Amino acid sequence: MDFLWIFVAFICGYIAKQLNLPPLVGFLAAGFGLNAYGIAPHASLDTLANIGITLMLFTIGLKVNVATLLKKSVWAGSSLHMASWAIIGALFIKLISLAGLHYFVDLDWPALFLISFALSFSSTVCIVKLLEEKNEVRAPHGKLAVGILVMQDIVAVAFLVIATGKVPSIYALGLLFLWPARPLLSRIINKAGHGELLPLVGFFLAIGGYELFEMVNFKGDLGALIIGLLLSQHKKSAELAKALLSFKDIFLIGFFLSIGYTALPTTEMLPALVIISSLLIVKGALLFHTLAALGVSGRNMFLSSMVLTNYSEFGLIVAAFCVQNGWLEKDWLVIIALAVSVSFIFTSIFYDYAHTAYAYARNWVKFFERPQPPMPYQEQLKTAELLVIGMGRVGSSSYDALYERLGDKVWGLESDSDKALRHQKNGRHIIIGDAEDADFWETSELWHIKLIMLAMPSIADITDITKQLKLSGYQGRIVAIARYEDERKALLNLGVDNVFNYYVEAGTGFADESLALFESLPASKQLSEGRASV
Repeated sequence: MDFLWIFVAFICGYIAKQLNLPPLVGFLAAGFGLNAYGIAPHASLDTLANIGITLMLFTIGLKVNVATLLKKSVWAGSSLHMASWAIIGALFIKLISLAGLHYFVDLDWPALFLISFALSFSSTVCIVKLLEEKNEVRAPHGKLAVGILVMQDIVAVAFLVIATGKVPSIYALGLLFLWPARPLLSRIINKAGHGELLPLVGFFLAIGGYELFEMVNFKGDLGALIIGLLLSQHKKSAELAKALLSFKDIFLIGFFLSIGYTALPTTEMLPALVIISSLLIVKGALLFHTLAALGVSGRNMFLSSMVLTNYSEFGLIVAAFCVQNGWLEKDWLVIIALAVSVSFIFTSIFYDYAHTAYAYARNWVKFFERPQPPMPYQEQLKTAELLVIGMGRVGSSSYDALYERLGDKVWGLESDSDKALRHQKNGRHIIIGDAEDADFWETSELWHIKLIMLAMPSIADITDITKQLKLSGYQGRIVAIARYEDERKALLNLGVDNVFNYYVEAGTGFADESLALFESLPASKQLSEGRASV
């Protein structure tokens, strides 16, 4: 039976990938298919799903700067959107009930507000997975979206405490000692090294945080998130998150399969499902205007509202609680479960085109944007002739090598503000900006930049940036890196002037450097060293 799950999940995920859809769409379809054929879920499925969610929340914490949660756009945006949606969503559903549609006519106001409240959350699992695939968790709109998700998780914990009467234990006060325990946790990570022990430490901290919070009657997932937040400034936080990436993705397959086991539709439910799914448009538009009122830049409010336009698995928890207390019919749990699945598919498909959509909708978005402070891109880049985009390990080493030869003609661009500031402190000419932002290329002078180097690991990011450059009319040369030969060919077909295979070039460079060192040795020393090696 275990192999059957793996087989079906693989086939559906593989088909989705061939159709240029995210594999999670295939995993959702696999869950519904197994359920439809009457194949019972294995006892370990929920365990796998829970471990996946716990690891995901832990890695979210590792990537989030706590200061981000204190920004007005995060805490106020999340609060205002949830409150306004609970009211507006309830009113919309009430209007629909006046039409006499089945499942809507008997809803009273408490039930209306509970349904609307359940649908006010966005899916942490779905959104973070999409942002990670595009390497956008630390981009400005990614930070905003993740911050809003964290605030929603806090509201979810508060709801469960109030609704279920599960009051935290007096021993919960002991959790305050986690803050002074940070040096000990950091020391454990440092001593774990870089091998197989590092991901095991990640499991220990994530699941340990979960169990610790459960022991004092708190939501365990919140514990994994907080432990991650405490370690977010550790120098190995990014390495630890990367070490857990594959494990997390495998376990999360269990989560997407389990969604399919929640319920199966009937023909009577389809009108209600279509209506609830259609309300996603209202939800997204409301978030867009909420962020606009708080002064968020046009691109960030557009992309954040697009990725957050879905429903959350937490809505199933709220709906199940309401059914248990007799406030909702049991069929509403099925309808909401299906609406959650539809919203996952909606976000997964449409967010792939988010950056291109913004490039075409920019003028419309700017109409709603509040005045923004001017960005000094033009002044900063006036001496630039070569721009390195993506200041990770590859970008940083490329920048340093080029700067030694070309000096101030070389500049770097980084979307992660924390990383960019660290580079600036080290004396590098780095500006903070997002190369996938159509506004960036519109406000920057590009005529004097002769070469742009795309030093990011994600082919999706490189593709989006290349398209933005083409749309902006950039006439200079573009070079990029790729990890695999099929990616290299795809980028060349897109119009990138040269693409370097990351692994091949690393080996070639290593050989060239070693050969240069070898040839610099006197002939007698080469001979003696050769005899010694024999």
